[in-house]
Amino acid sequence: MHRRRLRSAIVALGAIAGVLLPAVVAAPPAAAAPAGTKKVIANLFEWNWTSVASECQSTLGPKGYGWVQVSPPQEHVRRSEWWVSYQPVSYRIESRKGTRAQFTSMVDTCHAAGVKVIVDAVVNHMSGQDTPGTGWAGSSFSHYDYPGTYQSQDFHYCGRPGNEISNYGDRWEVQNCELVNLADLKTESEYVRSRLAAYLNDLLSLGVDGFRMDASKHMPAADIAAIKAKLSRSAYIVQEVIYGAGEPITPNEYTGNGDVHEFRYGKDLARVFRSERLAYLRNFGEGWGHLPSSVSAVFVDNHDTQRDFGGVLTYNDRGIYALANAFMLAWPYGSPTVMSSYTFGNRDQGPPQDSSGRTLNTTCYSGWECEHRWPVIANMVGFRNATEGAGVANWYDNGYQHIAFSRTGKGYLTVNDEDFAITGRSYYTGLPAGRYCDVIHGTYSNGTCSGPVITVDANGWFAATVPAHDAIAIHVGARLS
Repeated sequence: MHRRRLRSAIVALGAIAGVLLPAVVAAPPAAAAPAGTKKVIANLFEWNWTSVASECQSTLGPKGYGWVQVSPPQEHVRRSEWWVSYQPVSYRIESRKGTRAQFTSMVDTCHAAGVKVIVDAVVNHMSGQDTPGTGWAGSSFSHYDYPGTYQSQDFHYCGRPGNEISNYGDRWEVQNCELVNLADLKTESEYVRSRLAAYLNDLLSLGVDGFRMDASKHMPAADIAAIKAKLSRSAYIVQEVIYGAGEPITPNEYTGNGDVHEFRYGKDLARVFRSERLAYLRNFGEGWGHLPSSVSAVFVDNHDTQRDFGGVLTYNDRGIYALANAFMLAWPYGSPTVMSSYTFGNRDQGPPQDSSGRTLNTTCYSGWECEHRWPVIANMVGFRNATEGAGVANWYDNGYQHIAFSRTGKGYLTVNDEDFAITGRSYYTGLPAGRYCDVIHGTYSNGTCSGPVITVDANGWFAATVPAHDAIAIHVGARLS
């Protein structure tokens, strides 16, 4: 097996001559995406509303992110862990991340910065707390009683031990029993559907543009369709349906409602970067049995896979993580989401918070990782925007860890994940002649580049050295001349 050392951080690069012969590869189908010309989503996991608003102005808008995904905004149980946001006790828009007024202001501010807002919507269940309690905003509740919202008849009681899912090979059990003790809503009920739609419509009235439907696998696709039909206006929908080999519930069932998260993508990409060959990525996506590109939402990692499902790259992988995100943003399969994390030492650890449990304002690199700001990742958002709609051409690989490809007439990426530099090479880009900012190592702004400049000659070629575990990316939106 081709083995590599631990990856170094991305470093600067030089230039030297040589030849890499291009090959033509069939382009993947057009990427799925929320509406709009800017497709990339930033998942600001557990950020408070004041910080999200500020980030839309300072970073997301200027860097070209089209959407921001925010964590569940409804009232939740009072605890410190990250998962309290996924334990609703009412649909009041008040949580440890902020008030309804702050949420509304955040949406307006993001819109003014050209960024649309996706809410992580918890619609499959309520809390998992067995003892009665009081929620963040003061609402009283018990496990199966949420005064003014739901009563005992609005939940499933499946008759299995502990009312829990134990067999993922049983469709009925997965969609009628409880996921880790979370009170499972009877989403086939007209009342429950209407109540959920009222919550989503309230968010739409505040300007929200779309929803990530949490735990969609635990609801029949028809139930989600019925809730969607009650929305007051159109909204982008992406559904969390985790693929399980041999399981009866499959992600394909949900594509009629909207996009679906392709969980295999991050695992497959991590395996390739860690222990296989980048050359295998030549047909990555549908060629690997993934969902059709037009309905697939992809990510290197998300808040769950970082903690629970294993086998993915995360911020802890540093340079290799940046390279994997660069590939995701350059490769035209699915609709990409960039994760933005806080640092955690155990799987349950919540975000930075004060003594009352209120989420602190985000200060990047002080308890928050802010991967969406890493220069390689942030600059590749511009690459994605500039190459939108262009197919793949001029594929090259050395059979192992060095790959290169064009986004026809719009951009070019080469990645070297070997343990040694690739020297004495030239690359055919198919781009117009000119000087381009290498956005892996520099930021393009107002006709200038803070890093290396790549010169493409009149025939569409450039010469460069690519250091070990590094890359070069150029695109027409970062052309100097």
